[in-house]
Amino acid sequence: MVLEANECDFVFEPQITEEHVETQYGNMHCIMTGTRKANRPVILTFHDIGLNHKSCFETLFNHMDMQEITRQLPVCHVEAPGQHVGAKTLPNAYTYPSMDQLSEALPAVLSHFGIHSVIGLGVGAGAYILARFALNHPDLVDGLVLININPNSEGLMHTVANKITEWTHTLPDQVIAHLFGKHEIQTNHDLIATYRHHISVTMNQSNVSQFFRSYNNRNTLEVERPVPGGNINVRTLKCATLLVVGDNSPAVEVVVDCNAKLNPTNTTLLKMADCGGLPQVDQPAKVIEALKYFIQGMGYMSSASMTRLRSRTTSSSSFLSFDDEKRGRTRHNTDVSMESISNSNVDQIISKSTEVAC
Repeated sequence: MVLEANECDFVFEPQITEEHVETQYGNMHCIMTGTRKANRPVILTFHDIGLNHKSCFETLFNHMDMQEITRQLPVCHVEAPGQHVGAKTLPNAYTYPSMDQLSEALPAVLSHFGIHSVIGLGVGAGAYILARFALNHPDLVDGLVLININPNSEGLMHTVANKITEWTHTLPDQVIAHLFGKHEIQTNHDLIATYRHHISVTMNQSNVSQFFRSYNNRNTLEVERPVPGGNINVRTLKCATLLVVGDNSPAVEVVVDCNAKLNPTNTTLLKMADCGGLPQVDQPAKVIEALKYFIQGMGYMSSASMTRLRSRTTSSSSFLSFDDEKRGRTRHNTDVSMESISNSNVDQIISKSTEVAC
């Protein structure tokens, strides 16, 4: 009897290159995984405050389901100056770059690795940086997956509150409050303890503080939703965009607000039920399923199977989560099971203004 091996039985071990890339705004620690392929984008990741590529994305990229994506698309993890493991304290003479400047450092990273197009995957501050990058360099960005993006600048009241918080709370406490909602902080003690330890012990406190301050001083992403018959040159994200947020995340309201400002023809909002501030850590399988759906809609993963999510074409005013369905509430939108979506019509469905619940 002859046994035929399934390719899924093999352990996928991509080539890994780790480098410090010099840019006009400082050195960016980068990890390139996989081999670049002609006419295929690279997944470009950028982490949130108090995190690096490991603590932000390791759970997601080490998940077995992620191999279906990384076999086909290489990945470049980018870390902000001084945020990598073992980073030394940045010199006193060094002025930490603004969020806008960090986005403008990315072309140098792409040029260094010979990357011509990317699918951006960012969380929090990283999501903001990648969105700004896409606005200024639309020719380099095929798509964006933005987790917990806040497109707004801090108002005067928030600025004052942040100053008071700096005086009364430790840096790890401030970062924890940025990453996680109150409910998660009060109930998920193991997760919070893990990230508090990482922020306190693994990360360079001085460098994290500078990155955090830069994020708090960010400018508003001046995007505007195109209106039929209106100005066709409004400033908006041109690429396919997936917004992701957990329903217990402190960023829920600002992500929904961001969705309302973007082009409904190429933007999808994924609001994850029973999920906290880091969906890619809390529910990596569901995030990966959404990534497969998103990438397949762009034409890069025609064979990906969709099994876990349910997609609903809806308006923002009628959106209900999957939990609402289980409680028997009336829904005013049309459910489309992802299991029934064939490869031929995925790109048609993803082009609509959709909100996805899981």
